[in-house]
Amino acid sequence: MPHAFTKAWNARNADQLAALFEPDAEFVNVTGLWWHDREAIRKAHAYGLERIFNESTLSVSTVRMKPLAADVAVVHARMRLSGQSPVAGVDRPGERTTIFSFVMRRGEDGWLCASAHNTDVVPGMETHVAGPDGLAPTRYQS
Repeated sequence: MPHAFTKAWNARNADQLAALFEPDAEFVNVTGLWWHDREAIRKAHAYGLERIFNESTLSVSTVRMKPLAADVAVVHARMRLSGQSPVAGVDRPGERTTIFSFVMRRGEDGWLCASAHNTDVVPGMETHVAGPDGLAPTRYQS
């Protein structure tokens, strides 16, 4: 799944990406946007791949799979994103590392994703704190 996802992403093919998901799949992105079916996942990624990530490259570095049953597995993948589009005064957005969680289920059409969640990795931080300027990564340990 992680390699098929990155292949579709790097090809800017939202249809191919959405085809990896069950019709009623769930997807939560890094900011907490939550899409509730394959078409919503396709539409959101079509927009993102056109406007936000149109020159980006996504790559997989680490994958771990945990079978839960003969036809269900959880797949975690560490991924690296580079080349995000400039925005809000950031001319060259830096590289990001994320961890994807995919809940996979084998059905008549093979393995499809039932649910996915993407989380940004913020090195050295333990949590986020909500303040007057929004969320800020922080750590409590000194």
